[in-house]
Amino acid sequence: MDKFEQLRDFLTRQTATELVLSNEQIEELLGFALPRAAQRASWWDSTRAPEEKMPQREACLAAGYIATRLPDGKGVRFRRIKAERDRRRY
Repeated sequence: MDKFEQLRDFLTRQTATELVLSNEQIEELLGFALPRAAQRASWWDSTRAPEEKMPQREACLAAGYIATRLPDGKGVRFRRIKAERDRRRY
């Protein structure tokens, strides 16, 4: 079982285009404390080094969200990835 499966499942059930979770809320979902590295923006950033597979990033992407650490490091903003057809301009 993937450590971040609970986060992926939670995000998959969401309908909002954007949501913010505190580190404490994420830890409650996961059932364990986030590592100290989670306070770094690069740990969550789904667009940085996409070739580097990291389970927390993969969980967010699998649920259709891009994660960005909040500037104060106390939480994460999740933004829904737009469908390809929504990105096209007609």
